[in-house]
Amino acid sequence: MTRQHVAHSSVIAVDGRSGAGKTSLAVELVAALREHRTVALVHLEDLYPGWDGLARGIERCATDILAPLRRGETARWRAWDWLTGDEGEERVTEPAEIVVLEGVGAGAEQLRGLADAVVWLESPADERRRRALDRDGETYAPHWERWAAQEDAWLAADDVAAAATVTVVSSPGAARSEQATRRVLDALAELPAFRDALAPERAQRESPEVVVRRIAAAPEPVALFETLFGGSEHAIWLDSSDRPDSDRAEGPNARPPSTRTRSRFSIMADDGGLLGRRAVHSDGVTSVTYGPETPSPATARFDQPFFRWLDSAWGHSGEAPPEGLECGFALGWLGYLGYELKRECGGNNVSTASPPDSGIPDAQLVYAARAVVVDHDRGGVWLLALAAPDAASWLDEAERAVRAPAAEASDTPLELAPAPAFRARDDGGTYRDKVRAAKAEITEGTTYEVCLTTALEADIAPDQLDPWATYRSLRRRSPAPFAAFARFGSVAIASTSPERFLSITDDGGLRAEPIKGTRRRSAGAGPEEDALVRAELAGNPKDRAENLMIVDLLRNDLSHFAVPGSVAVARLFAVETYATVHQLVSTIEAQLRPGASRAEAVAAAFPPGSMTGAPKISTMDILDRLEGVPRGVYSGAIGYFSRTGAADLSVVIRTLVVVERPDGTARLSLGVGGAVVADSDPDAEHDEIRAKSFAVLSTLSAQFPK
Repeated sequence: MTRQHVAHSSVIAVDGRSGAGKTSLAVELVAALREHRTVALVHLEDLYPGWDGLARGIERCATDILAPLRRGETARWRAWDWLTGDEGEERVTEPAEIVVLEGVGAGAEQLRGLADAVVWLESPADERRRRALDRDGETYAPHWERWAAQEDAWLAADDVAAAATVTVVSSPGAARSEQATRRVLDALAELPAFRDALAPERAQRESPEVVVRRIAAAPEPVALFETLFGGSEHAIWLDSSDRPDSDRAEGPNARPPSTRTRSRFSIMADDGGLLGRRAVHSDGVTSVTYGPETPSPATARFDQPFFRWLDSAWGHSGEAPPEGLECGFALGWLGYLGYELKRECGGNNVSTASPPDSGIPDAQLVYAARAVVVDHDRGGVWLLALAAPDAASWLDEAERAVRAPAAEASDTPLELAPAPAFRARDDGGTYRDKVRAAKAEITEGTTYEVCLTTALEADIAPDQLDPWATYRSLRRRSPAPFAAFARFGSVAIASTSPERFLSITDDGGLRAEPIKGTRRRSAGAGPEEDALVRAELAGNPKDRAENLMIVDLLRNDLSHFAVPGSVAVARLFAVETYATVHQLVSTIEAQLRPGASRAEAVAAAFPPGSMTGAPKISTMDILDRLEGVPRGVYSGAIGYFSRTGAADLSVVIRTLVVVERPDGTARLSLGVGGAVVADSDPDAEHDEIRAKSFAVLSTLSAQFPK
């Protein structure tokens, strides 16, 4: 590459204890980076003035090398001659677009202010010693303990690992590979400071083709998920559990055919494979891990609003879906967006601190580099994988699982001994008082409708409840078009949501389907009883008012990024019937403006208006005061963001959230709520949250707390 004038060098510091593999990684990074730009490599060990010179070497690097290079000037410095134990020859480092500095201390506080990224390498102590001595042999052996003590003293006062923007953790016996270096480069390209500079590497990262296998089969979905993803710590199943071929489709509690159109596809995926990723967002800090299930994952950490990160990470470049695949998902991100992301969408932080054991990030996503899509209408299965060295072996494994003899779905009821003893965050009297307070806000004119929520919580002993078994039982008892099961380490989500928050088609079609108005369905209800309850719900003035206000709110939300004049109400006050409830549902549609940010369109509608009330911003402040604690996953959204630009997200309701604690116990949480309007009756509102909790509580053999 022809050398050009460089006004400012970007610096990448590669740090870690001796023997962590810094030099090898730095050399490999430089080779990869030089494909598109000028790069200089500096070894910090050339600046240590002897075996006791760690601190002095850091100082010399700051003043003699990084400071001039950051100014675009030539750095002139003297290397230490380790054979003579004295200053050696003068060296010259010319400014380059990127400077890679490697060595113990490269990420020290004195140098971090001159660096744009700090990469910290972590590996087992015995392997580090072996590698260091293998590399430097007898020269290093007499000084190992002396140097290690110096490292210990430095790191005790300067926690470089915690301050690093990229962390690489190698498992025992892990060997460095081309893929491992690529993961570090991908993590660097994730950092806001390097997104423009490493644009070619980002484009290469998003470009692998999708390898497709289409299989004419109808596997039992529970067994299929268990076989392929049962051992994954981070996995998700977007489960159309109320599909038309369900046993309940023709039974006494069947739902009408008109409500089955959203149940065609189920999606199963995890973050495994060489190209898998994982993202976690908490309090404005995002962590993205590349290759989380490989021996040497690389994690980038940075401060950035979630939806701004999503806009850059979604990768909706107009890539066409595989031919014949009518599902919007063709690999990409899946997971949940918690309600507390409202702070990035016009809302504020809840004034009361969250419980110390909440353990729930604001958002968690997995990037599926391989996935299963089940087409329930046509009985086929699509196996999708990004082209990678491990793609073929996974596709073979998945095909064997799909073609395996169909397993019998177990109908054994969930047995919990004892049943969880739920407590109400707000007892009946307190909840009714909050309903009255919400009505007072309406009278004052500060809001029109308040979606007041509370939670039922329980603590359980180790091994008392299996989230996966609970979800299997829940989907049998209360199937739903947007059911979902997800594991994110210590957090498990079992959802039977009937409500779509927002979908975006690959050609920009927007659709929201809010629910406002609920009636409990009697067990074994016949057609006549169902018809009476449905008619009462459809004509109830209060429920229609609740629904209409949210329809108007969502028309406004979608209009921010819609083609003018395209926002329309396609369906108003339709009654949908599910196994345990009847719901009043409307549909709002629009067309995304060409070139508009899809992530920002999601943000404009978030949190779901059916879970806030109207107007949204002022009502969220009222809810913060009335509820007093964060909602967490509940009231947020769960779904996917496809590489094709499509997205489909449900509202997190009728959902059990399980958070495991370090001591092995777990906290169960079930959010419930209802819309309060001017003519709401406090007793009726409390009855409504009891009705909404029935499906989940009865599955657990639990009672609504008194």
